[in-house]
Amino acid sequence: MTKSSIAYKLRKNHVFIYFFLILGSFIMIFPFIWMILTSFKTISESMMVPPTFMPESFLFNNYKDVLQLLPFKNLYINTGLLILFRIILAVAFSSTAAFAFAKLNFPLKKVLFTIVLAQMMIPAQIFIIPQYRILAKMNMLNSLFALLFPGLVSAFGTFFLRQFYMGLPDELVEASNLDGCNVWQTFIMILFPLTKTAVIALAIFTAIFAYSDMMWPLIVNMEIEKMTLSAGLSTLNAGFSTNFPVLMAGATLAMLPMLALYLVFQKQFIEGIALTGTKA
Repeated sequence: MTKSSIAYKLRKNHVFIYFFLILGSFIMIFPFIWMILTSFKTISESMMVPPTFMPESFLFNNYKDVLQLLPFKNLYINTGLLILFRIILAVAFSSTAAFAFAKLNFPLKKVLFTIVLAQMMIPAQIFIIPQYRILAKMNMLNSLFALLFPGLVSAFGTFFLRQFYMGLPDELVEASNLDGCNVWQTFIMILFPLTKTAVIALAIFTAIFAYSDMMWPLIVNMEIEKMTLSAGLSTLNAGFSTNFPVLMAGATLAMLPMLALYLVFQKQFIEGIALTGTKA
């Protein structure tokens, strides 16, 4: 087989690979395109059979209506604060717990880590009633703290960072002890700076989970001004008569913050996905 035939076969294979990659990308992005185009349609256009892809004329009234129906300023602020504080709490508590489980020896270490793993295996819906009752006893319902409460400690973050800390050499801990560092100094000054990539990945996934959480904000907060974007949008789905263009306009506006974060931290998003081997 000549070199030219080999090169031709490789180019042919590349064509098929690119074709399927482009096809997969189109399938993934098509719902977003449909959502944006529907936000400019009339109600009758959005419910036509067979459906129409392009609106007859681009109407911006749907965006005006959704801004009047929902307090987007409050929803943006609540969602932003929820993401920010959950990231801070997840990084702070998960890092310290992961360091302890990976590098320290203390009584009941294996038992406690088993409890952490068990929490990951149990569906999150099981914890809703106990967490709600705790907040009710504390008189903290309908508040920002109520939104943060389930994310005070992250079992996933603890497990994820523990695996990363276990990959760091024990000699680093021994060398820091010989230099006179205590446990806290070893954690803050030696090991924690080495986990930058893992911490960024944890922050990204924490932000995604917090942004997409809808059930919990609907349960603990009864006022629309105290809800997040996902919970606020669900109030537009009113029974059997849904205004799909207005709903799609609201979904488009709700998508903007996460889209902006992705554009700013695109490199970190890709590194985080590659590090964990998880699909977002």
